[in-house]
Amino acid sequence: MRIGELGRRTGVNAHQLRYYEAQGLLEADRRANGYREYDENAVLRVKQIRHLLGAGLSSEDIAYLLPCAVGEAPELPGCSELLAAMRSRLQRLDDQMDRLAQSRDALAVYIDEAERMGSESYPPFDDAGLEPVPT
Repeated sequence: MRIGELGRRTGVNAHQLRYYEAQGLLEADRRANGYREYDENAVLRVKQIRHLLGAGLSSEDIAYLLPCAVGEAPELPGCSELLAAMRSRLQRLDDQMDRLAQSRDALAVYIDEAERMGSESYPPFDDAGLEPVPT
């Protein structure tokens, strides 16, 4: 099937499919005219990629895990290398969430302080340039 058909069957646009191919996640044969030709397994492969991306895995992580993926969801056998890669990604996500929570808390403090001080203590700003407006 050509890239347009694969896109229709998976709900993924052609640009993303070409990206998956460039990342080594998806393979296509080339016709004599240069068009990509995908086999039936490409539909399952794209669905697996989408699920793994939805789990927060990078394309590099997915390239590592994908050869072991089974089924659409996909299921991943619990071998030690796969588990180590997934645990590492989970730790990176936890670290990002911690940093985001700290940033959110700091921003909330600034908002609370600004509301307590009232808008009268701040010079009015010109919306376009964010420069104080002369009074």
